Order: sequence, then structure tokens, then C-alpha cells
Amino acid sequence: MNDQSHDINSNGIFHFLKRRRNVLLITSALAFISSIIFSLLIEDKYESSVILFPTTTTSVSRALLNDENYKEKDFLEFGEEEEAEQLIQLLNSDDIRGHIIEKFDLMNHYDISPEAEYRQTDLYEEYKANIDFYRTKFMSIKIEVLDTDKEYAANIANEISLKVEEVRSKILKKVARQGLEIVEQEFNSLVAEINRMEDTLNQIRAKGVQDYETQVEVLSNQYGAALVKGNNAAAAALENKLDTISKYGGKYLSLVQQMEYEREKLSDLRKVYAEARVNAESTIDQTFIVNKAYPSEKASYPIRWLIVVASTVATFLFTMIVLILFDPKA
Repeated sequence: MNDQSHDINSNGIFHFLKRRRNVLLITSALAFISSIIFSLLIEDKYESSVILFPTTTTSVSRALLNDENYKEKDFLEFGEEEEAEQLIQLLNSDDIRGHIIEKFDLMNHYDISPEAEYRQTDLYEEYKANIDFYRTKFMSIKIEVLDTDKEYAANIANEISLKVEEVRSKILKKVARQGLEIVEQEFNSLVAEINRMEDTLNQIRAKGVQDYETQVEVLSNQYGAALVKGNNAAAAALENKLDTISKYGGKYLSLVQQMEYEREKLSDLRKVYAEARVNAESTIDQTFIVNKAYPSEKASYPIRWLIVVASTVATFLFTMIVLILFDPKA
């Protein structure tokens, strides 16, 4: 029974199509011709693209000087998901968009009137429609540019790849210089403090305090011997020296211990200072460009045959549905 119903329905549709073939053929033919004309009116656009990878590290000192702590981050390795997402954020930044719009005069290139009420919105929408960034399955970043001028498309894609390197380096340099200023200030402050303590120690040494523990031991023995021998003059001189050492000895020991501690801090800080200087004064590439953009030999948009086929098929199906709905004999 189901087979018979299927045959009836199939026969009914076949007879319906045969009966309405003229309308279907005419509308489909009109759609075919119209879509061809429409597709020919669409201006050709050429695609150029750049493939690049972010690096795994942004610190020169960590990449090259401090390999014990950061040896798992080789600066020659490609970045992963986090670095790729950060790079996409930079590619979408106002700095890069503004630079590209200004350098290539996209307002005029996209035929947007400077007097238009929503000229900025129209410009940004056109920019977004023609310039795209996305992450590939290999964690690389693809910069894709469409333009009616093949040279423009390639030049814009290449310029973006260069500008994102500049913007990323600029951000890192700014932070690195701020870090250097902080470390340098702390370093100079510590050096000045050590010098101040050294001056105070020199003043104490000038009073005869050279090595507190050894001097106390030696002078005490000499003082005792002088008393035993009844040499009062020598004993009095030795007693004066012991009084001086007793007066300044505590401060002397405190300064010596504090200086030892501060010099250890200075040694550690000197290493941090050296790393901060390297980061502020040196640069390594933040991206690896795998493929540069070149002018395309063939337009990639529009795909005219697809427009024609899709329009014709859609018109045929739509006409058939309409006829079925409104045909009393259907």
C-alpha cells in the first residue's frame, strides 16, 4: 500500500511538473540569465594572505640569559593557543586598523564619501568585510585580505604582518623600560646605601677599630700583662683603646653584618638589573612569518558559477512550491 501511494505521489508530481513546465522553465531561465548578469556586475576581488606564528616568549633575557628557569620556553619554538589568541587581539587593535586605513587611504579606496553621515562606520564595516584574521588548526595566524586591486591586497596583508610585529614590540618595550627604571632606581639606591655604610665604617676604622673580636682579645691580653708587670702607663693606654673599641665595636659589628647582607642583595639585584637592561635595549622577533603575501593571478570572489547555479535552483524550487500551494489541481 505504501509503494502504491509512493507511485501515485511520484506520478502526481511528474504530471504536475509536466503541466507547469512552461512556467517553471521560464522562471528558471529568467533566474539563470539574471544571475549571470548580476554575477558579471559584481566586481572581481583578489585574495592575498600571510601565514605567521607567534613566538613562545616575549623576554630576551628569559629566552637567552636565564635558561635554567625558562629552558622549557625556547624562543625558537612556535607559540601555542594562548599566544595565537593574543596575536589576534593585537591584529584587531585600533593601532593596526588606523595605520592601515591611513597608509592605504582606504576611505577613498573604498569609495566612501568624507561627507557621509556614517562614514566611519561604513569604513570600519568595509575594512572588516575585506580584512580578516583567524587561527588555523596548526596554531598559526592567517591574515586574509580581499581587494579589487591585487597589488593592494598583497601590500595590505604584508603591511599588517609587519605592523603587528612593531605594535607588539612597542608594547613590550614600554613595559621593559618601565621595569628597567624601577630596577635601576632600586639598584642605585642600594649602591648609595652601601657606600654610606662604607663611609661610616671608614670613620670607625679611623678611630682604631679594625677587627673588633681580634682586637678585643689581643688588647685584653696585653692589658692584663701590663697590670701584672705593674706598667701603669701601658695599662692606661691599652684601657683607652679598649674603651674606644667598646664604644664603637657594636656599631662596627652591626655595620659589617648589614653590609654583608646588602651586598648579597646587590649581587642578586645586579643580575635582575642586567636582565632588565637586555629586555629594554635588545629586541627579538615576536612572530615567524611563514608565507608572505603575493598578488593573486586569479580572482577569488565572486564564484560566478556558484551564484548562477544556486540562484537558478532556488528559483526553480521556490516557483514549484508556490505553484503547488496555489494550484487547485495540485
